[in-house]
Amino acid sequence: MDLSVIIPFFNEARNISVVFAELVQTLQDSKLSWEILAIDDGSSDETFSLLKEEAKQRNHIKVVRLRKNFGQTAALSAGFDSAEGEVIITMDGDLQNDPKDIPALVAKIKEGYDIVSGWREKRKDPFFSRRLPSLIANKMISWVTGVKLHDYGCTLKAFKKEVAKHIRLYGEMHRFIPAIASWMGVTIAEIPVNHRARKFGRSKYGISRTIRVLLDLITVKFLLTYSTRPIHVFGLWGILSGLAGLGLACYLTVQRLFFAIPLANRPILLLAVLLIFIGIQFISMGLLGELQVRTYHESQGKPIYYIKEIVEPEKETP
Repeated sequence: MDLSVIIPFFNEARNISVVFAELVQTLQDSKLSWEILAIDDGSSDETFSLLKEEAKQRNHIKVVRLRKNFGQTAALSAGFDSAEGEVIITMDGDLQNDPKDIPALVAKIKEGYDIVSGWREKRKDPFFSRRLPSLIANKMISWVTGVKLHDYGCTLKAFKKEVAKHIRLYGEMHRFIPAIASWMGVTIAEIPVNHRARKFGRSKYGISRTIRVLLDLITVKFLLTYSTRPIHVFGLWGILSGLAGLGLACYLTVQRLFFAIPLANRPILLLAVLLIFIGIQFISMGLLGELQVRTYHESQGKPIYYIKEIVEPEKETP
């Protein structure tokens, strides 16, 4: 199969008929073999029943119903697990993504890129509550992860199958997919896409997600840099803390032995002891992390590398 389109839905009953009408028309015009994976993320309205009706009326539509609202990250992960297309497209079910941008994403993938991300260059959302926080978050994510994108929050993306199948998502990591996949050495492109104002329903996101984005960003940075060598981050802070405590302890020892300066009731002594113990704890955490990393990779056969291609010498004809 050429193409799989994954769409998470959560209480989007009023958008469903229009989404499928536009999407199916675009896919039929593409002359590709395709499937649509509609993920009902525990909707409490008529979303699931309407999705079932669409699946009955149209071919190539598969509906996956989650038992409860697990969130967009889990819904996309369920779609990746079920997708069969060589190219996988993700998009929102709120009509703000334009299905007519899909051919451009596929064409960019065929140029040799592993991931193509949409850029809502002319975004139709409120400035202070949506666009400004998103602008700040995109700048921060690009700086921390080293993967420079204008719009991490755009769900409209295209992936090669072999890349999407190796992505493991947890929490609310869907917005960091390009950064997470960069660990595999993928090539990433970004193209401007059309963005439309929401017509029906209400947004599931608010300014409160900013804190969650910051916490997830810390996790992503750790996974990208130290996931296979946690001792390097914990051990570094442990050595710095331990050396600082040891230095203070030596300084106090010299004062006590050679200058007869009493140490009782001096907070700096407690600080020296605290820094030494903190250093020991950090190094111990790093060693425990190393054991867990090795257990994780070896028990499940997880690779620490990914091969793009192998070129072998041609066999000589006898």
